[in-house]
Amino acid sequence: MKRRDFLKKAGLGAAAVAATTVNAPAVLAQKKYRWKMVTTWPPKLPVLQEGCERLAKRVNEMSDGRLTVQVFAGGELVPPLESFQAVSDGTVEAGSGASYYWAGKEPATQWFAAVPFGMNAQGMGAWFHGGDGLKLWEETYAPFNLIPRPGGSTGVQMGGWFNKKINTIADYKGLKMRIPGLGGKVVAKAGGTVVLLPGGEIFTSLERGVIDATEWVGPLHDLRMGFYQAAKYYYYPGWHEPGTYLEYFFNKKAYEGLPKDLQHILNAACMENEQWTLTQFDAQNGAALQTLINKHKVEVIQFPDEVLAALRKMAVDVVQEEAAKSPMAKKVAESFAKFQKVVGTWGSVSERAYFNVIQQAMSLKG
Repeated sequence: MKRRDFLKKAGLGAAAVAATTVNAPAVLAQKKYRWKMVTTWPPKLPVLQEGCERLAKRVNEMSDGRLTVQVFAGGELVPPLESFQAVSDGTVEAGSGASYYWAGKEPATQWFAAVPFGMNAQGMGAWFHGGDGLKLWEETYAPFNLIPRPGGSTGVQMGGWFNKKINTIADYKGLKMRIPGLGGKVVAKAGGTVVLLPGGEIFTSLERGVIDATEWVGPLHDLRMGFYQAAKYYYYPGWHEPGTYLEYFFNKKAYEGLPKDLQHILNAACMENEQWTLTQFDAQNGAALQTLINKHKVEVIQFPDEVLAALRKMAVDVVQEEAAKSPMAKKVAESFAKFQKVVGTWGSVSERAYFNVIQQAMSLKG
């Protein structure tokens, strides 16, 4: 009996080894995918370029090395503002930027980044994931063989750096300013000259007087970029970009060529980074602002109410004009406006009311 039991167990063990041996080649033979990502961001830029590197690391970890992404900063493989085309053509598989950079290809792209006096980060995220924002984004990018994914928000941005004070709307006349998207078109309507520059070229242009003013993001980045050394006045609020969203975009053929599980891993990593991005800006902007004010003696100024009112009126006209430029832009603009109204109604009795109470309490305390 013992001999039979031994032979039986030995047989089962041999079968298990055989099964493992048969399955091993299948595991080892799993196809590996090697992607390249190009970005519009300067090398080592906190949160933005850092986020792309973080995304690549997470994808590699979650896929156990089956999908790896090599990240190139703006200009390292292709010029920053050619990232969209490079991914569209299939020269590389992935890219990162802000969708308003591609307004020349399709006006509708601008709404997925920022709309002057539009929704904040929370509202934009709700439109993408709780409304039809992402669906429309995918529809907008489809003719370019691209699949977009939200890349997180910078939150409300600063109004920008200026070498002269903005006391009236007339002060925008003749002003040369680096400002993209719909916000740039508002500045142009106010009489300014708009210059579109990638991040890595802004400081030098401001320092040399090629431009008179620039917006970028907020204190965290502006401190690192050294804008306080080239401009006198730091304005707020960022009326032009109240909740700017960033993006990842993938070549459609490359994305659809991935197994379903790798597609899900890529999507999950993007969504994780989406949350991470906003938290980083919220966590670090405050300390950077204090450094700018206390160490570098930067003069932080609020735009006059009259200027903001004039800009808002112009923004309404710009949004209508841009929406009329293509059927897709009209469709996206209508969806955005409808969703903003719904979100705004709720926000007025929730967060807005709460912040008003806090502000009043602080005034009384003071």
